[in-house]
Amino acid sequence: MKIMIRRSPETGLSIYVPKKDLEEPIVESEHTTLWGGWIRIANGWTLDLPEMAADTTLPVTVNARKRGDSESE
Repeated sequence: MKIMIRRSPETGLSIYVPKKDLEEPIVESEHTTLWGGWIRIANGWTLDLPEMAADTTLPVTVNARKRGDSESE
């Protein structure tokens, strides 16, 4: 699914999912640079992010894969 990752002063890092009109803060991540690992957002979803350069500027739109739909977490 396409998501936009951005940084805001109020919530820190957050994602926006346009197709679901969903905006949630990122509450946990596998790597400090985000890229190439998983992130967990406030509603409980876990998303796998693609490999990208550590200095990728935000906001950025990426393809992420939601865990838990067809596999166990």
